[in-house]
Amino acid sequence: MTDTVTSPAKLRAVPDTPDPDEPPAAPAAVDNPKLPAPGVVSEKRKPVLAGWLTNRRDFLATARHAGANLGYASLFHGVRLPVYAARLTGMAPRGTCRFIATTNRWVWDREAAPLRAYAVQTEDVEEYMRLARLRSGRVRLRGLVTLVALVFGAAFALWLYVMAPALLYAFGAGGVLLLGMAGQQPDAPVVGPAVLKTEVQKLTGSIVLRGLDSIGNAKISAAIKKGGDMNGMRFTSEIVRDGPGYRADLDLPYGVTPEDIMEARKPLASGLRRKVGCVWPSPDPAEHEGRLVLWVGDKPMNETTKPAWPLLKSGQVDLFKPVVFGNDQRMRDVAVTLMFAAVVVGSIPRMGKTFLMRLFLLIAALDPRAELHAFDFKGTGDFGALEPVCHRYRAGEEDDDIEYVLDSLRELKEELRRRAKVIKNLPTARCPESKVTPELANDRSLGLHPIVAGFDECQVPFEHDEHGKEIEAICTDLVKRGPALGIVTLFGTQRPDAKSLPTGISANAVLRFCLKVMGQPANDMVLGTSMYKAGYRATMFSRSDRGICWMAGEGDDPRIVASAFVDAVAAGTVVARARKLREEYGNVTGHAIGQAPEQTSGADILADVLAVVPADEKAVWCERIATRLAALRPETYEGWKGENVTSALKPWGIKPGQVWGQTDAGDGKNRRGIERANITAAITRRDADRAAA
Repeated sequence: MTDTVTSPAKLRAVPDTPDPDEPPAAPAAVDNPKLPAPGVVSEKRKPVLAGWLTNRRDFLATARHAGANLGYASLFHGVRLPVYAARLTGMAPRGTCRFIATTNRWVWDREAAPLRAYAVQTEDVEEYMRLARLRSGRVRLRGLVTLVALVFGAAFALWLYVMAPALLYAFGAGGVLLLGMAGQQPDAPVVGPAVLKTEVQKLTGSIVLRGLDSIGNAKISAAIKKGGDMNGMRFTSEIVRDGPGYRADLDLPYGVTPEDIMEARKPLASGLRRKVGCVWPSPDPAEHEGRLVLWVGDKPMNETTKPAWPLLKSGQVDLFKPVVFGNDQRMRDVAVTLMFAAVVVGSIPRMGKTFLMRLFLLIAALDPRAELHAFDFKGTGDFGALEPVCHRYRAGEEDDDIEYVLDSLRELKEELRRRAKVIKNLPTARCPESKVTPELANDRSLGLHPIVAGFDECQVPFEHDEHGKEIEAICTDLVKRGPALGIVTLFGTQRPDAKSLPTGISANAVLRFCLKVMGQPANDMVLGTSMYKAGYRATMFSRSDRGICWMAGEGDDPRIVASAFVDAVAAGTVVARARKLREEYGNVTGHAIGQAPEQTSGADILADVLAVVPADEKAVWCERIATRLAALRPETYEGWKGENVTSALKPWGIKPGQVWGQTDAGDGKNRRGIERANITAAITRRDADRAAA
């Protein structure tokens, strides 16, 4: 029945008291009668060629799959040919008898005998005579054909016996085998199908529905029970081979999303009778929110042979362009663009986090323009292969290691300021978007080459008692302003929480890679808020899924990627090639040629504040302290405001309060300020702690 509503015009025309003599107004139809009937959808053309024919890697995977089956079947039957020949020879006499009996029935038209018998029983003389004449003609023709075949067959056999005996034996053997095939029992053929050793059963619609029914979703189970179409559930295309696996596309019942299926990946794998590493449900970004793409691999992703990294033996990188670093479930290449981004990599220990970080640094090393800073706070030398191409390199967590990194970061901070001034002074025609471009990076006179800094186990410097706050502040600034100025930062941690990965960094990172983690907080800390709720859960990875991660930030939706495996030996080979490229370009600097960063004492905020607040001032406004600090050390405090002073003094337990003072106009005001006595007390506590240590 069509839904109806009363039009607004009719509502205004109807008086408070209806007129009994006036017929009631007809309701206006809600549904447009010209709309297409239910089930009529817009046209969507199928691709001219199957997907596996348009992708080289998918074609090779499909060809290998078909070739492996064909090769196994050939081998299976090939080794059994002698057995087949012996068994068929033994059945040849029975086959000969069957052939003679069948030929006899055919010559004498025995198949029409029941019709002639029926004509006799019904005393239908006319019909019997017609059938008798038809039989007589058939018997004469068939007898003649049989006689000619026997005569010419015997003559041909005699000719072969005289002229080519070997060929006669071959024909004879073939005849015996054919007679043996005719003598087979229908339920026990000699040549049966090859018993192929398959990794998985072929995926069918019934298997898919069985798996979906097993996840315990009430709407899906009800739709399957009712046949599906009434609830919107249906397959939208045939199940096809897609790379090293099968792909099924289907619409889910109304109100069910692919994320609901992704959350129940393990029960789905159980229903499909596959390992969980084979089953990868996902949404289809090109379709509506109820479209599910279910891909089921022949092997788990962590057991599938991965293609070699394309840059392992040859090639050069342009960091401004996408670079292949891994593969998806279908073993298709996945690329990443490192420029204009900050990167966060998180996981529990021993899942491949450091390997992924090193892979990104290897990619940067193959761009001869790039300047590399590699810091390994685990101290095991995982980045050691990169030393020959690093401008700054350190492995360790001791105080001298932290001070080395701090000096390097101070250099980067000054470089960030310099680059901002260079960009600001460039004409708009050359720098229209106020950011580094490939053309600007190629102009060596500007010094705007890419800089890539990687921090593995970044929680170590951030939690350092003395320098942690300054390191965090510089890194946060690099994450926020660095991408536009050609500075890329990489942060890896095995403890993704707010303390190990400060919010200022995690919230501004563009590229996020989450390998296995143990819970929702760590998952969302790396991938972003509500990612766990949306179904992108790195908790689903097993301990054997090393190197497999969710990647967010490259494309509209997160995707699962297995990073290329490059061990330390292979990394050394890549670095040797990168070093040669840099020598030809003229970009071997810093640690690579034995130069360490310039050591700086750094700003002592407590001593500097005490220096700008004379003894005769009991308390001073924070904004005035900022102005005085900028005059004292412009290279350190330039651009500071009152809130910068507050943030810098907070780690020392100093909180601002209301301070009465005079403005430049002579008016009295209450503003946030710092008492000098609190500064001297903080210095006393700090010196005592250092002496005790």
